[in-house]
Amino acid sequence: MGFNFFGKTAGIIGTGKIGCATIRILKGLGMRVLCFDPYPSDIAKELGAEYCDFETLIRESDVISLHCPMTKENYHLLNEKAFGMMKDGVMIINTSRGELLDSQAAIEALKQGRIGALGLDVYDNEKELFFQDKSNDVIIDDVFRRLSACHNVIFTGHQAFLTKEALGNIASVTLDNVASFIEGERTANFL
Repeated sequence: MGFNFFGKTAGIIGTGKIGCATIRILKGLGMRVLCFDPYPSDIAKELGAEYCDFETLIRESDVISLHCPMTKENYHLLNEKAFGMMKDGVMIINTSRGELLDSQAAIEALKQGRIGALGLDVYDNEKELFFQDKSNDVIIDDVFRRLSACHNVIFTGHQAFLTKEALGNIASVTLDNVASFIEGERTANFL
């Protein structure tokens, strides 16, 4: 059984463009929004989100949504220890990077009722599963099979980017970056 978002707390990990867009939506649904990001966003604050430490976010959130890049520091950010600090029945959504979530530990948290719903657009071994037709193949990834067998887990196969608009934006940014490089300029997206 689901729950209403109104009056609940959402935790946003990563407050870049997508994280802030998510904050805007969740605030519109009447949620309190907590954020964790080593680089706080003025936009997130203007939207009424509250920054806090990671532990506070995972303890107080009814919904946790990941919107951060994958780094060696945040590999398996959501792991057995983190799941143990979360509310029972928490909803977790990962549209960012599969390696941010320890899938094996998530199975245990699902079995214990710690995770009530898990939405995964990404998966740590997605290269072997997504981006190609596997409809006639037997999936040999046991962790994926166990997760996909759960009634409260949904996979969307890294489809968040698969819209005309998103692909157009990716192409436009790529072309702008190439043009800047050729001109000897630093790109707007330089990391």
